[in-house]
Amino acid sequence: MTVDDSGSGADADGRVDPTSLSASLEREEPHAADPGADPIALRLEQLIIGAERRYTPFQAARSAGVSMELASRFWRAMGFADIGQAKALTEADVLALRRLAGLVEAGLLSEAMAVQVARSTGQTTARLAEWQIDSFLEGLTEPPEPGMTRTEVTYPIIELLLPELEEFLVYVWRRQLAASAGRVIQAADDEEMVDRRLAVGFADLVGFTRLTRRMEEEELGELVEAFETTAADLVAAHGGRLIKTLGDEVLYAADDAGVAAEIALRLIETMANDETMPELRVGIAFGTVTTRMGDVFGTTVNLASRLTSIAPRDAVLVDSAFAEELIRTTEAPASEAEAAEAAAAAEKEGEEPPTYRFALQPMWQRPVRGLGVVEPWLLTRRSEDA
Repeated sequence: MTVDDSGSGADADGRVDPTSLSASLEREEPHAADPGADPIALRLEQLIIGAERRYTPFQAARSAGVSMELASRFWRAMGFADIGQAKALTEADVLALRRLAGLVEAGLLSEAMAVQVARSTGQTTARLAEWQIDSFLEGLTEPPEPGMTRTEVTYPIIELLLPELEEFLVYVWRRQLAASAGRVIQAADDEEMVDRRLAVGFADLVGFTRLTRRMEEEELGELVEAFETTAADLVAAHGGRLIKTLGDEVLYAADDAGVAAEIALRLIETMANDETMPELRVGIAFGTVTTRMGDVFGTTVNLASRLTSIAPRDAVLVDSAFAEELIRTTEAPASEAEAAEAAAAAEKEGEEPPTYRFALQPMWQRPVRGLGVVEPWLLTRRSEDA
């Protein structure tokens, strides 16, 4: 939402002089909305946003009571391109600027945090909007009669769906916010709110690059969507959190090592039973993770990624910290010999033998690029008669 350099009143350093800019705007003819814009596209925009184009970026910033610099930062953070001084902004844009600036003025958010709010919201909703238009509306707006264009069908469909989708979006956001707030409240201390000990897992489709050369684009898109949907459902159902999807790869996290292990094995088992799916490999690491804007970072995440790249097909590799956590929580025995000893001791005392969900097998130590030598463990589901 920046001002054009040409005739904008900017100095040699690119700073805008509001007085000079205001004078130049008053001398010019009022800016109209883009004369080349599709009238139906403008109607759709007005329907969705709920307001007409009335303001240039400078006018919007002035009406909101914020500087052009801050308005531009918010606009770009939300993911929108610079529009010069076209009259393309609405009362809704002014209100959004005013709200963000108000949070800063009230001391509830720093300016940097407000920009982060704009960026994280923009990135998340941009993907959602793209998916809804590409996949959802595309199927609903097939012309029902010969001679009708998709455009003629789109407007009434959006008019009907918009309030329902908006209510649903707000509901899901509130649910997710409540779940996230609950996790923060349960954190042991303030540092744990940002740097937390988590299990992080990557699941990667084997041979995906080769598949892209053999499959048609539509087939490839359906495969990726099926993989992402299956992975998202399994992660959510078993208590994990899907961090992001990368086409042939998903990244998830869990507070509990047992939950992360169950998700990994369920993913392997589910994909193996689907003949249309390539083989899968999973890598999991446990340790301190830094969370930012819904994503996770740090050595633990890097290690999980490296373990995935060296994992056998249809198998799960974990790091030693993850293995130790499973052993500590009695989800897996340190070895089958130890499990046999514990079972024998329990039988001698007339007690129930301990039960374990998982088995761990140490693998050869190996150097991992950027992380030194690691000792991976092969994670499997423990058989009932073990």
